Amino acid sequence: MSYQHIKTDHADGMARITLARPKHNVLNIEMMKELSAALSACAADEGLKCAVLAGEGPSWCAGVDVGEHRPEMVAEMMAAFNGIFETMEKIDVPLIAAVHGACLGGGMELAIACDIIVASSRATFGQPEIRLGFFPPYAAIRLPQLVGTARTVEICATGRTYSADEAKAMGMISQVAGEEAFGEAVQGVVGSLLASSPLIIRLSKRAVKKHLGMAFPEALAGVTDLFLNRLMKTEDTLEGINSFSEKRKPDWKNR
Repeated sequence: MSYQHIKTDHADGMARITLARPKHNVLNIEMMKELSAALSACAADEGLKCAVLAGEGPSWCAGVDVGEHRPEMVAEMMAAFNGIFETMEKIDVPLIAAVHGACLGGGMELAIACDIIVASSRATFGQPEIRLGFFPPYAAIRLPQLVGTARTVEICATGRTYSADEAKAMGMISQVAGEEAFGEAVQGVVGSLLASSPLIIRLSKRAVKKHLGMAFPEALAGVTDLFLNRLMKTEDTLEGINSFSEKRKPDWKNR
């Protein structure tokens, strides 16, 4: 499929979606719909092991087009924006945000919707919507899971911009790498995932996300059931055990 505002690449179990709308990859409705379509393709790919969201130019994504917040456009814009996150929730493999430069507003919401954020040391994060009379709807839901309620209120109500190191210290991102080591750091995370079975990667992510917010007894029972009655009945788990015993590289079958 051909896109105007994003680029896609898919090879060897990894999908890469690159934001490519000069100058700062600001999201408009058309770009949001393209992004949702590319993410839907990832959700349907049973052989996928991970997906990387990257950006071209000086910024990763500087937010959502302010002009599309006008009353006559805002309902369509919100539907397209929410569609991105609804699609991301359907993806069973890890989503990696490879963030450089400015990651602000709707761009930061897109990044925190990913499972793993690897940031360049020059990346900056923030939700500056308050200064224009808005609040960030997805961040209001997702940020408390990452940084807690108090930090979320601070981020959303002050509009402050944070360095990559500050974002990492508060638990928002996984890893910070210098400019020269940034690509290598992203590839290190990808390489770790590509070495594993796509089926077991999916089950691992499901084990984490399915039991969020559950009471401990129910969560423990649920993850135990997933382990015994799904994981232990896969060919790939048995292959992992056998390859370890035989001191050889596993031959994953994705079943």
